[in-house]
Amino acid sequence: MTVTDELYYDPWHAELNADPYPMFERLREQAPLYYNPVHDFYALSRFEDVNRVLLDHRSFSSARGAVLEIIKSGMEIPSGLVVFEDPPIHDIHRKLLSRAFTPRTIRALEPRIREFTARCLDPLVGAGRFDFVTQLGAVMPLRVVGMLFGIPEDHQRRVQEDGDRYVRTERGGQMTDNPEGTLTDGRIFADFIDWRAGHPADDLTTELLDAEFEDETGTVRKLRRDELLMFMNLVAVAGAETTTRLIGWTGKLLSEHPDQRRALHADRSLLPGAIEEILRFEPPALQAARHVTRDVEFHGHTVPSGSALLTLIGAANRDERRFGPDAETFDTTREPRQNLTFGIGAHYCLGNALARMEGRIALDEILNRFPDWEIDLDAAVFSSSSTVRGWDSMPARIPSRETTPVGEGRSRP
Repeated sequence: MTVTDELYYDPWHAELNADPYPMFERLREQAPLYYNPVHDFYALSRFEDVNRVLLDHRSFSSARGAVLEIIKSGMEIPSGLVVFEDPPIHDIHRKLLSRAFTPRTIRALEPRIREFTARCLDPLVGAGRFDFVTQLGAVMPLRVVGMLFGIPEDHQRRVQEDGDRYVRTERGGQMTDNPEGTLTDGRIFADFIDWRAGHPADDLTTELLDAEFEDETGTVRKLRRDELLMFMNLVAVAGAETTTRLIGWTGKLLSEHPDQRRALHADRSLLPGAIEEILRFEPPALQAARHVTRDVEFHGHTVPSGSALLTLIGAANRDERRFGPDAETFDTTREPRQNLTFGIGAHYCLGNALARMEGRIALDEILNRFPDWEIDLDAAVFSSSSTVRGWDSMPARIPSRETTPVGEGRSRP
């Protein structure tokens, strides 16, 4: 498997990642196990292969990071960063965090999320324009995190700005290029934690401050301060990023497919399937990396122990072997089949149900007010990050109810 100009995948190549799907299709067919000698990593693009890797944490470890440049850097991973851990410590920390995502907790949040979404959208009715990201997608998910942790509204913007400093990169850059460091230490939450310790409330912060658990050494203890800071940072940044990108892609895809948008407006029972299809078709994270702990074989070739391996989730989600011959077609009525947007196995996203609910509520409330829209791609802003893919701004023109519904939107990144 040699790399040529005709078949070359670089996860930091800005222009390639603006529309990676033609390359993903070729990788699935021509090089299902791909090797990049320039950056020294392997990549898998077929659903069955990616699924196998994500299920096998012993052979494919997250303990050195789940981002390619972090694995390659060899940096030390701080305790409490659950997505960069393997069992058994991963399972212990995950169990603590799972308190935030019980079905009961999520159901209780729904009316509060809907009310906040309505407050964001109501002032925009009649304005003629609406930005799916700046006016809702970048605001609502962070408010939901605030609801979970009991974070005051005036502190939430600081949390978002702190997360952006580490997640965002220069166009085509890597997280390890950040002069402030690759990973935040979560200290943005320090003052709030100190205050909450003396002012307990019915929220996840208080619950985590009080929780006792048995750690990997058999010691019963409470969370250390650094662990709690990382827990809170992980939920705040990862949760907000996923839903922000989902809402941005929702605006774009349903502008480009107005017939499907009108069907959703007429029948809201189709909304869960639509959100699932948006997540499949444009996953917020295109890939997840793993460190290979033993020699493994794919397609007649050996991936040696110690290698960095990239699972191309965006490619696997459009694999016709899994999703049929129309896998490259956006179809909100598609028969549901599990995709890999939220992962699978030990690292299956804890917040998946909450993210899906946020996306469904957002689309429902948008359709209540704006049954038609046309995105303004010339004014849209594509986000710069090596870990998430989506939009920092997705403005749309909203016609008045008396005008003819908008036609097909333009399709380009």
